[in-house]
Amino acid sequence: MQYAETLPLADHEVVLTFDDGPLPRYSNQILEILASRCVKATFFTIGRMAQSSPEGVRKLRDAGHTIGTHTQNHPLSMNRMAIERARKEIDEGIASVKAALGDDADQSLAPFFRIPGLLRADSVENYLAEQGMQVWSADFLADDWHHISSARVYDLAMKRLEATGKGILLLHDIHARTVAALPRILDQLKARGYHIVHVVAATVERPPTPTEPQQWRLHPPPENMAVTRWPEVPNFVFADNGELPAPSLSDFDLLDARPIAIAKAVDRSRPPEVRFPQVIEAGPENAAMTLPAPAQAVFEIPQGLRRVMSEIDLNARRGEQAGTSPREARARSAPARASASPHPARGKAYIANRHGRDARRGKAKVAGRAGAPAATSHRPPQVKRRNV
Repeated sequence: MQYAETLPLADHEVVLTFDDGPLPRYSNQILEILASRCVKATFFTIGRMAQSSPEGVRKLRDAGHTIGTHTQNHPLSMNRMAIERARKEIDEGIASVKAALGDDADQSLAPFFRIPGLLRADSVENYLAEQGMQVWSADFLADDWHHISSARVYDLAMKRLEATGKGILLLHDIHARTVAALPRILDQLKARGYHIVHVVAATVERPPTPTEPQQWRLHPPPENMAVTRWPEVPNFVFADNGELPAPSLSDFDLLDARPIAIAKAVDRSRPPEVRFPQVIEAGPENAAMTLPAPAQAVFEIPQGLRRVMSEIDLNARRGEQAGTSPREARARSAPARASASPHPARGKAYIANRHGRDARRGKAKVAGRAGAPAATSHRPPQVKRRNV
């Protein structure tokens, strides 16, 4: 689950491991179940549990199981604690288990170690490697430390094993649910053709099992891949490793009997000369290509628009001379703009209606007010002669 390598297991081979014991109430039942099926497992014991139940550690040894260690107090912070505290947890856990085993502790205790919670750290692993300890993880879990039923423990164990096809199963020998699920797990493993493998530490009398590097992969590359069959690069021994002669000038191409480029000696006493690109001066105006001049027709204004603009400008100037505001001047120029409407008929009607309305209003004012001056007419006033 955490490393690129696992145990060199063949297909349908399983390694049983149990953490956090011994706890006599449940660990003894686990031992009886394993013994009834002639199965050996690996137990990673906690130091303070070994101190509380040293006879439980000795029962593991007497039954022929492999005993590893799991720190002194099972801290779930090995991935972030100081290395001094991590070393203390590791060393005290090993010392407590050895004390429980007695005189033959060196032969009975395997150099196997599992980090609590699988919370690994490089500093911890480096220290364990210095002590000659092998760090274990797992290939699949059954989640038996959660508050789930024994049936759920069985389902997870078998489902995840079927997904990997082989590997290390992590269980705990301190839970009743594990005790209840273990017989069914072992029976189904046998029924489905799986084999329980017992892992022990190699010794001089019992050398390591011969393996190939790809066997340490949970899913090694297939044999038909070329990468697995490339030959190793041999270590050549050269008889003559003298220097080759330097190339001469005749080895280079020549241009007109002269070399294309010749290296010059560099004067390191002065800073290198920095050459900026030359500034290109602009030529005379008539030297550059000129664009064609626009025709006079481009600036011509249509006759209708020119007349309207002239009337608007004339009315504005008249308003300024008469002292009217620009708004009034624009209002007076409205008839002129209306006459320039794109709909001539509608513009004329608007002007006629407006003039008629103004005329009617003027007559009404003359009739309603006595002595009021007559309405202003657009025609010059007519003078009548009176005989005296």
